[in-house]
Amino acid sequence: MLDFDLSAEIQALRSTFGDIRAVVDVDALTAEIARLSEAAGVPDLWDDPDAAQKVTSALSHRQSELKRINEIQQRLDDLEVLVELANEMDDEESADEARKELADLTAVMGHLEVQTLLDGEYDARPAVVTIRAGAGGVDASDFAEMLLRMYLRWSEQHNYKVTVMDSSYAEEAGIKSATFEVDAPYAFGTLSVEAGTHRLVRMSPFNSAGKRQTSFAAVEVIPLMEEAVEVDIPEADLRVDVFRSSGPGGQSVNTTDSAVRLTHLPTGTVVSMQNEKSQIQNRAAAMRVLQSRLLLLQKEQEAATKKELAGNITASWGDQMRSYVLAPYQMVKDLRTDHEVNNPSAVFDGDLDGFIAAGIRWRKRKIED
Repeated sequence: MLDFDLSAEIQALRSTFGDIRAVVDVDALTAEIARLSEAAGVPDLWDDPDAAQKVTSALSHRQSELKRINEIQQRLDDLEVLVELANEMDDEESADEARKELADLTAVMGHLEVQTLLDGEYDARPAVVTIRAGAGGVDASDFAEMLLRMYLRWSEQHNYKVTVMDSSYAEEAGIKSATFEVDAPYAFGTLSVEAGTHRLVRMSPFNSAGKRQTSFAAVEVIPLMEEAVEVDIPEADLRVDVFRSSGPGGQSVNTTDSAVRLTHLPTGTVVSMQNEKSQIQNRAAAMRVLQSRLLLLQKEQEAATKKELAGNITASWGDQMRSYVLAPYQMVKDLRTDHEVNNPSAVFDGDLDGFIAAGIRWRKRKIED
């Protein structure tokens, strides 16, 4: 007779789930969904497309969050029923299924628990990620493209909406830079721990002597604001350049000068956008990113001033935060958290959750210290 018991494990999951529900505040979330649903049902909603987009996007995000919470609740209930069934039917196959579901739920709960640590001012916002090739020549531009693919695959695996907003291709291989938006709840809080300098060590495919090559790429992550009204950009501070969108090898994507490059003259901040078909759309998208970057820069300057007054200034940008080693051994290691794996192929294929979770916990500890 099968004596199968997972009651202690299920009870532990229910306890963790209770903490998560409390942090998420399901009642407040349900009330917010009701308010947004009412706003989305207004007959003249789409008279203002921008406002309508914000309402429907916010509603979709909150509905997805509530759906995920409800699905976990249901899966916990179903798991208990499956354990009872396994014992009643003396069915080892059902017991194996229950063990697998327990492992899956434990992983999902761990991911959600990490999300409860995202309580920063902008953590809930969508993210705009920019990858730039650094030192290392052709290997660096190829590495930058590898990182772009890695983050796109990670986003796809989580069913996050991703839009590549701009790409600048290198002459021989890879990219000089790329900017993309991840539109998902807590995208900025999640991906912000990926910001920094990434380092690749491998036998270079672009070196005829087959020597080991070290190359670098920088990852920047900023929150995308709904309305960056806090940042006023006078026209006199802005230079606008238009050019023809292009892809790899310089082939024309379209036949009009629809791509837009905005330069904020006082800070030298540059934003290019070529994803949309019209110049007007590209300018609007570029302006949102520019405003977001300037707002973040403003916050960083305020924080730096406070540190200076306190006599404690540390410059972290440019510090290597993760190494991807393909030769002479295989390893990816985060130098802040010491989290490491021995399967770089899986990491480059989007398996980043372990690194991101470790990074979020590391950041939380630093804040509390």
